[in-house]
Amino acid sequence: MIDLYTAATPNGHKISIALEELALPYTLHTLSLPDNEQKQPWFLAINPNGRIPAIVDTDADNFPVFESGAILIYLAEKTGRLMPGDARGRSLVMQWLMFQMGGVGPMMGQANVFYRYFPEKIQPAIDRYQGETRRLFRVLDGRLKDHEFLAGDYSIADIANWAWVRTHRWSGVEIDDLPHLKRWLDTIGARPAARKGIITPPSSLDLGTAGGDKAREFAEQARKMVETGQSRQSGV
Repeated sequence: MIDLYTAATPNGHKISIALEELALPYTLHTLSLPDNEQKQPWFLAINPNGRIPAIVDTDADNFPVFESGAILIYLAEKTGRLMPGDARGRSLVMQWLMFQMGGVGPMMGQANVFYRYFPEKIQPAIDRYQGETRRLFRVLDGRLKDHEFLAGDYSIADIANWAWVRTHRWSGVEIDDLPHLKRWLDTIGARPAARKGIITPPSSLDLGTAGGDKAREFAEQARKMVETGQSRQSGV
């Protein structure tokens, strides 16, 4: 059994999608980020960095794993699925996973902060992070032109990138001129496990959308977290 400690963010959704894809039994523990629950001592004992997601593998002497990429690798290796066993195939998956961890996630996260959450609109910062997000999307689109998925078969690399890219409108970035990226988004979005994963835990707002009263409420809540420094620490 896996204990999943998470919230309704792209990083959190990576793990709920993977658990659904792997059909691993898990117990959901939803943390309230605005209430700073991820900084409580009991959770810091699981993840010293005080961020979601994290898991505890109760079948492996209550082994804790934090950092979303590390969790994905752990689950793939635990089950022998969503990552090839040969060195070359594994390397391809790891390359595109690191692409998300080091590029897509951080750039989209900063675009969200300056475009959606920061109380002042600093246009050079917005342009910088939206522009870099667009560049990374073009890299993905180029890769997907000749490949159905990023690293051969569907893998944890696709899950990690998809969980973020699907929220592109929230970052203020459109992808209408990236047909291969759009096709890939739709393909994964049709998978039952992906659909289940992005509503786990339940949330009043899907970050794959960009408007409405709920979006304004979410942005206001996140703005308060930005002002207190929590957003950088929680994965919003």
